[in-house]
Amino acid sequence: MKTLSNAVSGQPRSSTVGRGNSTNPIDPATIPETWSDGLVSVYFDDSLNRYTEWPTPTVIVSDGGYGILGFEGDTSDHLDLPHWYQPHIEMWSKHATPSTTLWFWNSEIGWAVVHPILEAYGWRYVNANIWNKGNGHIAGNVNTRKIRRFPVVTEVCAQYVYEARIDGLTLKQWLLREWRRTGLPLKKANEACDVADAAVRKYLDQGHLWYFPPPEMFEKLQKYANLHGDANGRPYFAVDGKRPTSADQWIKMRAKFKCPHGYTNVWDRPALHGSERYRLSGGTGRAIHLNQKPLDLITMIIQASSEKDDVVWEPFGGLFTACIAARSIQRRALGCEIDSTYFYHGVNRLQKESEMLQWV
Repeated sequence: MKTLSNAVSGQPRSSTVGRGNSTNPIDPATIPETWSDGLVSVYFDDSLNRYTEWPTPTVIVSDGGYGILGFEGDTSDHLDLPHWYQPHIEMWSKHATPSTTLWFWNSEIGWAVVHPILEAYGWRYVNANIWNKGNGHIAGNVNTRKIRRFPVVTEVCAQYVYEARIDGLTLKQWLLREWRRTGLPLKKANEACDVADAAVRKYLDQGHLWYFPPPEMFEKLQKYANLHGDANGRPYFAVDGKRPTSADQWIKMRAKFKCPHGYTNVWDRPALHGSERYRLSGGTGRAIHLNQKPLDLITMIIQASSEKDDVVWEPFGGLFTACIAARSIQRRALGCEIDSTYFYHGVNRLQKESEMLQWV
């Protein structure tokens, strides 16, 4: 049986014995190492063994340990989640680019304790999105006097981007440094962009009002600086230090995102109870995975942060919902799962979805 690394920085994890699966175990010896249909490739393996083989991700969908002993390999509480995630976060950072978005699913406290690790490895927090499952999730069967808190009907999906740095500087710091190197007054940036004051007020600002220059504005700044700036300091606005950066190159310095109109960061969506819930016995038996994510929500976040043919990583596959969502919108997907039962049923689900798509 394949297992995750036992320790991080010499510190052993707490219990990795969960409450088992809700289905009969599958003999690992009967499980193939990989399954692929061209767009999707999944592996019965620890994703730490595969990251170096995978192409650069545009999207990472993380739905791993929650610290609630929810599956074999989960930690016994949230306190050990930083050690559980740290080696994965380190590898994500090594392979990410400024175009990469991470969607980190967890409980509120699980996300809270892992956030400092993400931040330390260069992931910049963007937003916390809340999946509100509604009162139907508890069905009124909660003794609040006993649990002494409001019943929990939510999960968090935190959005991060891999922060671009040039010469160790954030983009807003680098933009101001490059303009100052020209020797030109700041107000000349407005002239370069043909605006009254927006260039200085937005693009060269160093506070929370800073705004990523659109590619056409960046190119105007770059061309003006290289034409009128101190000749001894050229080239200006050159990411590689050799030639001025183009508009096409500049746009790759931040993650992709396009939100459908009318959506917010609160996703009112019942937990899975209907036909989408993947079960034994043709959809009438016991649910295979305790925390299966809705396909529509996963599809939405992947579509919002990627384009056709981009690469999606699903390091903790479970039933491979992110891989299925990615394929449905023509993204390439790679996933791993170390639990033989989940991998077996996840591949079975992928095969069925693949057959269905052939008839669409």
